[in-house]
Amino acid sequence: MNYYKDNAIEYINKTKDVNMKDSYEFFLKYAKSKGKILDIGFGSGRDMLYFKSLGFDVYGIDMEKTFVDEALKLNLNVSCKNILDMNDEKMYDYIWASASLLHIEKDLLNKTFKICNQILSQNGIMYCSFKYGDFEGIKDDRYYVYLTENSISNYLKDTNLKILDIKITKDNLNRDNKWLNVILRKDN
Repeated sequence: MNYYKDNAIEYINKTKDVNMKDSYEFFLKYAKSKGKILDIGFGSGRDMLYFKSLGFDVYGIDMEKTFVDEALKLNLNVSCKNILDMNDEKMYDYIWASASLLHIEKDLLNKTFKICNQILSQNGIMYCSFKYGDFEGIKDDRYYVYLTENSISNYLKDTNLKILDIKITKDNLNRDNKWLNVILRKDN
């Protein structure tokens, strides 16, 4: 989290205008009705603003206070919170976790997905994305866990979340990575 604390405004400026069209379309194939979305690790607030413009009821959590303060200036409904601390929250129809869960340590990923299951409504849909590959550790002053279409299943055990769709995409910031994009559904 120190990286984001030290570079929050620079990060917002770098990511706020990134073209997320492919990811949005992938998610919206499954998010057919306007409902309540939780954006986990919203960063610049870019995705919250987009979904709000479509008529979704959007909420966001992020652990970095500067991101929260800046999102509040945009009239977004946000709080400074860790997904691992959510337990008695309202139910969400959708969860959007774009490039955020990849900063959660491997040994906490299953617990994170279980919490997401608990706060999703019946048949709720979750989108998450991870850098593609087999890596765990520090790169560019941040902790990452990379996943593949096979390895993500290891973290979904006993979560009641089922994979509906997977898409591998290029990096939207023109870096040399691929991304694992996953649509999950809460099965009851």
